[in-house]
Order: sequence, then C-alpha cells, then structure tokens
Amino acid sequence: MRAIWAGAIGFGLVNIPVKLYSATQGSELDLDLLDKKDQSRIRFQRINESSGKVVDWENIVKGYKYNNKYVILTDKDIQAASAEKSKVIEITQFVDEGEIDPMLYEVPYYLEPEKSGVRAYALLREALRKSNRVGVSTFVLRNKESIALLSARKDVIVLYRIRFAEEIRSPNELNLPAAKSVKAGELKMAMTLIDQLTGEFDSSIYHDTHTEKVMKIIKAKSRGVKIKEPKMQIAYSKSKDLMGQLKASLDKKKKKAS
Repeated sequence: MRAIWAGAIGFGLVNIPVKLYSATQGSELDLDLLDKKDQSRIRFQRINESSGKVVDWENIVKGYKYNNKYVILTDKDIQAASAEKSKVIEITQFVDEGEIDPMLYEVPYYLEPEKSGVRAYALLREALRKSNRVGVSTFVLRNKESIALLSARKDVIVLYRIRFAEEIRSPNELNLPAAKSVKAGELKMAMTLIDQLTGEFDSSIYHDTHTEKVMKIIKAKSRGVKIKEPKMQIAYSKSKDLMGQLKASLDKKKKKAS
C-alpha cells in the first residue's frame, strides 16, 4: 500500500507520527469508453472555453469567483487556511461509538505509526480498546475538512472520515407514512419474521456477485457467445393482503429450515 497522507495524531501532549492509507478498494470493473465505430478509446481533454484550445495541466490553476472576478488560489494558499489541521489529527474528545449516527460515516483509513511513534501508537490503540471509546477530531485531507473518528480494530487504529451534520439532507420533504398506519397484528407478524431472519453479521459471506456475473459475460462475449437478454422474474406472494404476504414469508422460511 502507498501512504496518501503523513502527519501526526495529537493525544493530549503526546504526539504520534503516522501515515494514512486507504482501507478500501473498489470491486467494480474498470470499463473503458470506446468509439462504437472502431473501438478506439475516448480521451477527455481540458478545453479553454474562450479559445477552444487544449490546456496542459501545468497551465491550469484553481480559482474562486468573488465579486464577479476570479481569485487564483495555490495549494499553499489552501494549506495556509488550515495548516495545523493539514498535518495533525488532534483528538479533542472521546465518545461511545454507538452514539455516532451511521448516516455520518463516509470512508475508512488505516493509520500506521512511524518508527518514532510505535510505543505511543500502541498505547493509544490499547486505551481505545479498553475504554470502548473512539477519539474525535477534525482534519484536512485533499483540501476538504472532515470529522475524524479514531477506533481500535484488532491491531490497527482506523480513522473513519465522517460527514458534518450539515451535509445530511433532511427527509422532511419526503412523503412518508405515519406510524399509526401500521396494524398491531401485522407488526407482530413482521417482528416474528425479523426474529427468524436474525443472526450474527459476517461481512465475509457477502461479495460483489454483480461484478462476477459481468466478468462471465465478458469472457463469454470474447468467445463469440451471443448473450440473451434475461427475463425478470420477481416472485411475490399471490395474496395482495399484507398479512397474507407476511404469513407466506414465514412459511417460506420454515420450508427452507426443514
């Protein structure tokens, strides 16, 4: 893995030099865009909208339109706005992880200690584990400030980048049913179905089956096999009654178990 950020964790007066690594990788296929006529790859160019000419990367700058004029910003200008947050993940408080709304979670990263920070890193990791707490901080990565949660996961400290509350849209504009519209008998049946389907979560049993199937199609088409368009077959209970559908779901679960 290649580090995407280097800085330090601030834990009280303890400073822990660390490197940041992406903890995830995409499972989707990397599909190229091609010209239908001759299968040549499509290239995207940076065009000057006034001259119509291609602009090289070294001649491109970043700007913000202010008072109808562009103010040009360099990377150093942007870093100067939050110089400390660009280099230090300063833990400001510790909270129970269960208090964090899952809607806020965005991206996980691994934190690895530099040689000079190994002992302090291990201390923080074990303290997080024993206290069942996560450390809360804010930091800047790629010119974007985020809330950071530091959590102990086995032998590694994981940094979760989470969204600010202001970035979550309110559902108030949605047309949602009221709780009183649910009948007591249907709710009891639904709870029974939930109980039957309840188990321990194991993410390893789930994998990207869609990508696997697309890859099979790619291999088949490479051999000249013509792919037939599948007919969607979504099986629902014949009963239009919600209680009847719930009963059918319970019966289906019982037959699978037997």
